[in-house]
Amino acid sequence: MAYLALARRYRPRRFADVVGQAHVVRALSNALDQGRLHHAYLFAGTRGVGKTSIARIVTQCLNCERGVSSTPCGECGTCHAIEAGRFVDFIELDAASRTGVEDMRDLLESTAYTPAAGRYKVYLVDEVHMLSKNAFNALLKTLEEPPEHVKFIFATTEIRKVPVTVLSRCQRFDLRRVDAEGLTAHFASIAEKEGAKLTQGALQLIARAADGSVRDGLSLLDQAIAHTGGEADEDQVRRMLGLADRSVTFDLMEALMKGDAPGALELLAGQYEAGADPIAVLEDLLELSHWLTRVKVTPKAADDPMTPEAERVRGRDMAQRLSMAALARAWQMLLKGLGEVRAAPRPLQAAEMILVRLVYASGLPTPEEALKSLKKEDAPVSSPTSSAPEPPAPEPPAPEPPAPEPMAAVAGGAPEPAPQPLQAEPQALQIAPKALQTEPDPASFDEVVALTEKKGEMILHANLINNVHLVNFEPGRIEFRLAEDGGGNMPFQLREFLNNNTARKWMVTVNTNEPGDLSLRQKEDEATAETKAHAAESPLVKEILETFPGAVIEDVREIEPEEGS
Repeated sequence: MAYLALARRYRPRRFADVVGQAHVVRALSNALDQGRLHHAYLFAGTRGVGKTSIARIVTQCLNCERGVSSTPCGECGTCHAIEAGRFVDFIELDAASRTGVEDMRDLLESTAYTPAAGRYKVYLVDEVHMLSKNAFNALLKTLEEPPEHVKFIFATTEIRKVPVTVLSRCQRFDLRRVDAEGLTAHFASIAEKEGAKLTQGALQLIARAADGSVRDGLSLLDQAIAHTGGEADEDQVRRMLGLADRSVTFDLMEALMKGDAPGALELLAGQYEAGADPIAVLEDLLELSHWLTRVKVTPKAADDPMTPEAERVRGRDMAQRLSMAALARAWQMLLKGLGEVRAAPRPLQAAEMILVRLVYASGLPTPEEALKSLKKEDAPVSSPTSSAPEPPAPEPPAPEPPAPEPMAAVAGGAPEPAPQPLQAEPQALQIAPKALQTEPDPASFDEVVALTEKKGEMILHANLINNVHLVNFEPGRIEFRLAEDGGGNMPFQLREFLNNNTARKWMVTVNTNEPGDLSLRQKEDEATAETKAHAAESPLVKEILETFPGAVIEDVREIEPEEGS
């Protein structure tokens, strides 16, 4: 006989065989045993978690020759026919290939006929979200009031794409991803039945790579058994999957966080030569940064039985030594870098650049440290070697100088004397934060525009005229909608210009929810058009336009009367 893949050979044939979906099995079993049969069921979940398998089991339960129950016999002709996929009253439709309304009409027309061999006609529509809008509309009426001998079962991996009108007519069951621990136990039992010897670490790797899908995991298990001749350890499975060694992933994260660029690149090169995909290396780093963050927030996360002891010990130590800011930054950079590597023509080079970026980012200060540093720099410090002339001494005798202050240590150099109190008049040594302002505060947006022209900021001036739709103006605050051609940096430039050329601080905000007023250019164009229209009403101008067909009014100028006229 031809070889049958593990995913097909060990497909569930009874509710007891279904892995990881106890909540769905319990609800369906109770409904079948109590005779509470709904006319439409919807199974939603990711690939390979048992949607179509449960649909076939339900079909067996409904049509078993021994009667409707949650435990079909599996021995009668009907059960064998359903398992073999040749039961005439079990109609399976692949909505991915038959999406049109005509296909749906053909299916619905057949619902009028009674079952030929079974108790119920069961229609399984797989990937139902792929149906067209017209096909869904054609289905609605029959789905709401189907014949008594008809049952609908829908399966989908994209529940959000199914119309609400369909969802409201079905009993919905959400199938979960199977956890790694359950998958590992399931694969271990199947490997034992197949006479294969896989280590616990190898089975855990397969379960992790399956990402909650039983079918995907069985396909990987099948591949591992064939790849190794029936005996596989963790390293062999890791090479088969193209994954990075977990211990090396810890070493790589350690090198990145220490700022060791040569060491990180060397580890990446070693993994690449061993067959690891650069994308897989970054994915492992991304997973590790997430796991370390969880351990830092919830230390109990390190007690997961699926995590080897060596990883738990090392993970706890690394999570304690790394700050939350460093872990969050690594996560963001790896997540962005993963997309860059996938799109790069040479993934290895792109991955190396991501690691170099992470190395140099590891030395950057956190926002809190940067803020403290800025505050220190902004603190006033008196310099004994200042070149500014000393202010004249006041006529009254100066008070006695204070006692010497202790020396203030400065990082990276010799100690400096701590700041001394100033003895001169405050106004004599006061330093203004910016140059003395001579311009009055603009009282309107038009005055702001005029000020930019006066100061020679012609690009900003042109932007304010052409691309700004004013929403609100008050002294110190401007709110507007920016046209597409305005440039994203223009609001910042305007704020800096006003802060540097007026006496107050300004706030400039962009409002995308309000249409705002017309731009100054649009207002000018409207005023010009109105002036031309008014001029065209003049009898003399009318006569000229009629005399010279095609003539247009280019400009209208006000003529000032001469003196004495």
